[in-house]
Amino acid sequence: MIHAAGARISLLGRRMEPLLDVARVTNGQAIQCDVTNLDSIHKAFDEARAKNGLIDLLIVNAGIAESAPFHKMTRESWDRIISVNLTGAFDTVQAGLPDLLKSEDARVVFIASVASLRGVPYAAHYAASKHGLLGLMRSMAAEYAKSKMTVNAVCPGYVDTPMTDQSVARVSQITGRGEGDARSAITNMNASGRLVDPQAIANLVLTLCLPLSRDINGAAITIDGGTSA
Repeated sequence: MIHAAGARISLLGRRMEPLLDVARVTNGQAIQCDVTNLDSIHKAFDEARAKNGLIDLLIVNAGIAESAPFHKMTRESWDRIISVNLTGAFDTVQAGLPDLLKSEDARVVFIASVASLRGVPYAAHYAASKHGLLGLMRSMAAEYAKSKMTVNAVCPGYVDTPMTDQSVARVSQITGRGEGDARSAITNMNASGRLVDPQAIANLVLTLCLPLSRDINGAAITIDGGTSA
């Protein structure tokens, strides 16, 4: 949606094939990047600048999820989740910050989660990383409130994406439920009883990036069918 509004898009991620699929639709630039590797981030941002100019809008949406009872959670799993979901976000924003502070109307939008707002059984590391992401967002919003940059977060419930498919598989494996029952259990964690449409998230991100949204700053906006009401 942002590309349809006139933005030039740089698409960063580890796997080039899905990036190229989106690039063909958006006329964007697909750039390989691993947010757990600082050199990879800086190289990707340099490439993005070379292709599309200085960065005005930064959507931080790299994330992974895993599940385990807390007493069985490993330090390796904890480190992996925090590295991508929180440290990766920190490094990504720092890499783009010099450009953003030069912009006349800059935006940072973190894709967080309703797990940023409550505890999540069997996903303490994921919830901790997403709580940390809101702390990062709110601190930046307060620190740069007098600048021309806003910093906000979108907090979705369960979304109709492959990541939710992976969650279904994990719940099925951990609980012994059939895949259909596991999917129903996850879907019903959204008060609406349905998964969130990814396009609804894209629409909200676009709204936050519009010039008229310059006074929305430090907001954590839920999009979960009413679960957080």
